[in-house]
Amino acid sequence: MFKEFRVSALVLAVVGNLTCSLNARANFQGSLTVEINGIKNQQGQVCVSIFGSSQGFPNDRDRVLKRQCNKITDKSLQVTFDNLQAGSYAVAVIHDQNNDQTLNRNNLGMPIEGFGFSRNPEVRTSAPKFSDAAFLLAGPNTIIQIKMKYL
Repeated sequence: MFKEFRVSALVLAVVGNLTCSLNARANFQGSLTVEINGIKNQQGQVCVSIFGSSQGFPNDRDRVLKRQCNKITDKSLQVTFDNLQAGSYAVAVIHDQNNDQTLNRNNLGMPIEGFGFSRNPEVRTSAPKFSDAAFLLAGPNTIIQIKMKYL
């Protein structure tokens, strides 16, 4: 009987540790600082959008988890987002020169305002996939750098 009790206690301890570990991850709250470099001019604002999945990335405003638009004061800018859960995210940035909160395009569909993405993937004929821009937020303070692109 004592042997069965020890085995039961061991199983309960292991399950309890797993539950506490999963609970701690679910309650994790970290911050993300996005350092944006290569801003062409100080016209308008820079809008930074965080996506938590491929759905809607990078253009659908209804699928954005968090978004900030900041006035430009220099050729680089830092934007911080707090209270993010651990997980995989992708960031899209636009240089919104006319303050309409949209990446404006010409008649051929090419962007006429600056843009950038987390992990700085190469952009050829279309926006990158979520997986090309995704990064893991796992620590209390994550910093990423995005280089603006202008066509």
